[in-house]
Amino acid sequence: MSLNSFLRSFKLTYQLSNLLNRSKLDYLRPLYKKYGIKKPPHAPISYADFKDLPQDDLPFWDRHSLAQAADKNADFQAFSPLIQDSIRSWSEKGYAIIPGYFAQEAEAVNQEIEQLLAQKKIAFRYGNKLMFVWKKSPLMASLGQKPELIRLLSFLLGRPVELFQSINFLQGSEQRAHSDLIHMTTHPLHHLIAVWVALEDIKIPQGALFYYPGSHKLPFVSKLDFEHGGSAFRLGKNAYKAYEDKIEAQIRAKQLKKEYFEAKKGDILIWHANLLHGGSPIASAELSRKSMVFHYYAKDVIRYHEISERPSLMQ
Repeated sequence: MSLNSFLRSFKLTYQLSNLLNRSKLDYLRPLYKKYGIKKPPHAPISYADFKDLPQDDLPFWDRHSLAQAADKNADFQAFSPLIQDSIRSWSEKGYAIIPGYFAQEAEAVNQEIEQLLAQKKIAFRYGNKLMFVWKKSPLMASLGQKPELIRLLSFLLGRPVELFQSINFLQGSEQRAHSDLIHMTTHPLHHLIAVWVALEDIKIPQGALFYYPGSHKLPFVSKLDFEHGGSAFRLGKNAYKAYEDKIEAQIRAKQLKKEYFEAKKGDILIWHANLLHGGSPIASAELSRKSMVFHYYAKDVIRYHEISERPSLMQ
C-alpha cells in the first residue's frame, strides 16, 4: 500500500482536508439544519445518518410515470420530437439515448484532450480516468453546461441541476456493475444524474458501456447492506469490492437483463442515479473507447460520497 493510500484509509485525513476546504462545504449548513443532521459539515457523513429519515421526496418522475403524463405536460412538449421520443420511457427504464447529440462537437473534444495531455495540464488518475477536465477546458465546460441539456436534466430530476464532475476516458473502464449513488450520494436519494458521451464509434470489444434497464427501481445499496470492513476511524480496505460483489449478487437474484450501448460518435446516454451500469471487458489493449461522462447534482440537496463518507466539495 502506498503512503497516499494508507493516509486515505483514515477518516481523519478527509476531515483535515475538509477543514482546509470548509468554504466549499458551507452550502451544507442550512441543509443539515433542515434535515436535523447534528454534525459539522467537515465530519464524516454516510447513509447511516439518513436511514431513519423519510425518503419520500424522490425526483418527480420517480414517483410518477413520464410516459403516462407526457402528452399533457407542457415542459415535455417544449422539447424537440427527438428528445421527446428519447425520454418518454425514462420512469420505466431509467435511461435515455439521444443519437448524435454532440456529433458536431465530439472531434473537437478529442483534440482538446490530446492537447491538454501534451501540455501536461491534465493527468490520469485512478488508472485510466481524466478527472474534472471541464474545470480546465472552456470547451468541455460549455458542453456540460449547454442550456438545452441543463433544462432537460432539470426536467428529468424535477429540480435545477448543476455540473459537479466530468470524467474522460481514452479506453474502456472495464468497471463492474455499480450505481453512481455509491460514489455521489444525495439526501433525499436519487438527486444525481449522468450524461455519457461517445467520442468515437464504439462496439462491444472496445469495452462498451453496459446497463440494466429498470434497475434504477431497486433499493439503494449503501454500506449498511454489505460488510465493508470499516470502523469509526478507518475506511474498509476492500469496501468497494464488497460493494461490487453485493451488486453482482443482486443482479443474479433479480435475473436482470444486460444491454450494451454500441454508440455512434456523438451519441449520448443519460442515466438515472441508481441505474446499474459498468464497462465491458476490452478485447485488445490496442482498442480505444474515447468517451466522457458528466455528473450533475440537483440543487438544494445534501451531497456526499458513501464509500469514503466524505461530503462533496462544491465550488
